[in-house]
Amino acid sequence: MDFEFSPDQDALRETVRRFLADKAPIAYVREMYDDERGTTDAVWKGLAALGVTGLLVPEADGGAGMGMVDMGVVLLEMGRAVHPGPFLSSAVAATSALTSAGAHDLLPAIADGSLVATVARGDELSFVPDATAADVVLVAFGDELVAVERSACDVRPVATVDGSRKFGRVSFDRSAARSVGTVDWAEIHDRLTTALVVDGVGAAERAMELAVAYAKERVQFDKPIGSFQAVQHLCADMLQAVEMARAGAYYALWACDAADAGERHRAATMAKAFASEALFRVGANAIQVFGGIGFTWEHDVHLFYKRLLTLQQAYGTGTEHLEELADLILPSVSSANG
Repeated sequence: MDFEFSPDQDALRETVRRFLADKAPIAYVREMYDDERGTTDAVWKGLAALGVTGLLVPEADGGAGMGMVDMGVVLLEMGRAVHPGPFLSSAVAATSALTSAGAHDLLPAIADGSLVATVARGDELSFVPDATAADVVLVAFGDELVAVERSACDVRPVATVDGSRKFGRVSFDRSAARSVGTVDWAEIHDRLTTALVVDGVGAAERAMELAVAYAKERVQFDKPIGSFQAVQHLCADMLQAVEMARAGAYYALWACDAADAGERHRAATMAKAFASEALFRVGANAIQVFGGIGFTWEHDVHLFYKRLLTLQQAYGTGTEHLEELADLILPSVSSANG
């Protein structure tokens, strides 16, 4: 299986990276940390103009009709830039849910950036991602997907340590919701979990790069600290974790597009189980390399660490996913041995 980017994917990556560096650099991330939307109209419209908000939207609905592998290229860059907007919720989760439900009326507006949507299960409305930025909240009650306009919802922000991810508590009267179809929630959850892991790989990769660059230039006892074995071990551990998480994430992206439901779920669960425990340690090790300055608000590395703390907890912890993975694998092992 070839995990290298194609020339078209490389071009997409460079385009997104340039856009985020120019229009949404770290200074912008800091500005958005306390903003309930997490984005500005100019940045969101810019992403839409690039076509990335409609990457997963079918061509018939005004999108690019691409798959999760192509979306992964964009998500890596979002993680590297710790981008604070509702991209994952709207362009991945909500788009996937509406496509699964065959609800095509909202997809063109999501593709062109004029509508922001998020999605959650009916029993998880106390912690809805990007609810404070969404124009429409999609809620799955069992296999029924309903849409609720923001004006009909009571949305209250939920504070977390990571200001680059926004969450809200949502409540509404069911009479204000309209049914938009039936949805395969398992598929949506796998795609969302995979997307979160890919974003985390990007954030961890960038944190590692910052730490390695600092280790080369910071001098103690007349030597760069990167020449000290303890620092070298931290950097080596970071590289190992990032590359192993990348392999799992890329495979899960492929499985979302091309594998059957069972293998897709196994791949997403395996990727999240590893990334939840390994990638937040990359952020912690990066701060260790920076030493005292890494703990300060003025330095950027803590922004990546907090992003990775969200990955650790959101949509299931590493322990929960390991237990799920055991449930998936052990019955098949028992059957083979029996």
